[in-house]
Order: sequence, then structure tokens, then C-alpha cells
Amino acid sequence: MRLRPSLLCVLPLLLLSLGCDEKLSDLAGPTPDLTPTFSSIQSQIFAAADASGRPACTNCHVRGGQAGATGLFLGESGSYDSLVGRPARTKAGEVLVIPGDPDNSYLVRKLEGGPNITGVRMPFSGPYLTTGQLRIIRRWIQEGAANN
Repeated sequence: MRLRPSLLCVLPLLLLSLGCDEKLSDLAGPTPDLTPTFSSIQSQIFAAADASGRPACTNCHVRGGQAGATGLFLGESGSYDSLVGRPARTKAGEVLVIPGDPDNSYLVRKLEGGPNITGVRMPFSGPYLTTGQLRIIRRWIQEGAANN
């Protein structure tokens, strides 16, 4: 088989790109230290406002130490147990975080404004998470949603 000269130029670049793992922290926008661990997501997204003007998720999902109106608690202690393997209270038959399956995790669909959600995209009326922040949450779920 004879390769065309243009393909010979592209092939080495393609092979190099296959070996590179994207640096998710470079994509995270206003949260450059964010990593695909639950502790990082908790401190950098759920409990912190960011430079884009997005308020902390705990503003709505922790009221006086209790879960917010939807029953989802995102406070420092107990947020992991409120998310992983837990049913969505606002959408029957859905699970908030399914370890290893970000596409079917209701949390991801709510954060991305995906199809078939009840209510509106979160955080309520934005600003929404950046592409990098969403990728890191997806990566954490894909890697098994460990309590790390």
C-alpha cells in the first residue's frame, strides 16, 4: 500500500496526539487548581463562588445546615452521600451520580442543561460551569466517583 505525501505529514501528528492526555486544569477556566477528585470539586465548585460571578452551589443547596428546597445537600459534610448512587428527588427514576457513567448521571445533565431534565439548568440562571469544570466532573464520575 502506498501512502499519499499529505497523509505522511499528518500521520506523525495524529500518533503524537494519541499519547497525550489533555490537561484538564488548563481548561477549567476560573478554577485552575481543579482536579477530578471529589474534594477538589467540593471545594472549587460546590463551596466556592468564582471569578465569572457564579455563586457557590452551597448558597442554594445548604440552608442553615440543611438541604435546599430540592433536598440536595452540597455542604462540606455529607455532600458525597447526597450525590453518589442517590435518586434525584425532582425526577423519578434518575440517579444523581452513577459511578463510571457520566452520560446517565442526572447531575451532569442538570449542569449541562441536557435533555429530559426537570426544571432548569443549574446553577439556577447561571453563570454556568465552564467546559473545563464540566469535563472534570465528568472525568471524576467516569473514573468511578470515588470519595477522594
